[in-house]
Amino acid sequence: MTTESGRTGAAHLTLNALRIVTGFLFAAHGAQKLFGVLGRDAPVELMSLMGLAGVLEFFGGLLVMVGLFTRPVAFVLAGEMAVAYFMVHAPRGFWPLMNRGEPAVLFCFIFLMLAANGGGALSLDGWLAARRRGKLAG
Repeated sequence: MTTESGRTGAAHLTLNALRIVTGFLFAAHGAQKLFGVLGRDAPVELMSLMGLAGVLEFFGGLLVMVGLFTRPVAFVLAGEMAVAYFMVHAPRGFWPLMNRGEPAVLFCFIFLMLAANGGGALSLDGWLAARRRGKLAG
């Protein structure tokens, strides 16, 4: 299987799997903040930095998971994770392992990769692009 971007087989499938799993996990972080679930006793104040983070994480995670507006959403989420790392984790120490910042760093770089590569053919972005190509060709 070859896509227009030149990806074949496993590369095609793993890009889509990474996007879906990352979006799902990120949306769960947002749900935790917004709805006070998944180990959090109460929701955060919506009109706060944590509230903004919850909105970005929940809705951005859902958009990444389905692959809609993947590139711009992933770019914004990478920025959110960079800000989270430098505001919350870096002041606790240099090493991400010691300042508990590994998830923020990993999410940041995964989102940068998705911003550069897009959502893949098995995304709503890919479906819309294929549909546009079909209309232009026909």
